Amino acid sequence: MGNSPKDNAQNIVKISRPTLRRLPLYYQYLKREQALGREFISCTSIAEGMGLTSIQVRKDLQVTGAVGKPKVGYHIGAAITSIEESLGYNNTKDALLVGAGHLGLALLGYEGFADYGLNIVAAFDKDPAKIGTQYRGKNVLDIAKFPDLAKRLNVQIGIITVPSAQAMDVCNLMIESGIRAIWNFAPVHLVVPEDVIIQNENMAASLSILSQELLKVKQK
Repeated sequence: MGNSPKDNAQNIVKISRPTLRRLPLYYQYLKREQALGREFISCTSIAEGMGLTSIQVRKDLQVTGAVGKPKVGYHIGAAITSIEESLGYNNTKDALLVGAGHLGLALLGYEGFADYGLNIVAAFDKDPAKIGTQYRGKNVLDIAKFPDLAKRLNVQIGIITVPSAQAMDVCNLMIESGIRAIWNFAPVHLVVPEDVIIQNENMAASLSILSQELLKVKQK
């Protein structure tokens, strides 16, 4: 059975950041296993498939309310539902994106976000050549219209995909327009007020880690 909204709120508070990063990976793994026709799966199978320990898997899934049965394992459908409810995937959240460049349009057109409860309503830009265009059925609007639309639709999530020099101004515009959670893809670390949530994506750092790990493999 799924968790109640009250239970979900309590779960989200208790979930650590490392576990929050792993839960979407469990979700994707279990969805693939479900697509293969499996109904139950053991903790050991999940651990082996994801390169984790059984203890870690059990602890991570326990915070979502998913419980395995002895000799049977987890009911995959129930475990998926528990993760969806804990992470809010079953409640669609609207978002507005600023920066209709290559990265911005790629995010705007990515249909997979729907699986995680995210709907990017529209994109915004200041380039006259982009304003008024559409990408995969979604409009690119004048950045001047951002405050009105954000407030009118009560959108809480903003996505930044502009160059670093413009990122802070866009961030401030979002906050002034009522945005309370920002997903920043600009190559700059943004600092926001305590009542605003921000996730800074650092692609350069991720590439550095990847390069170092590749170097280690070559040296073995």
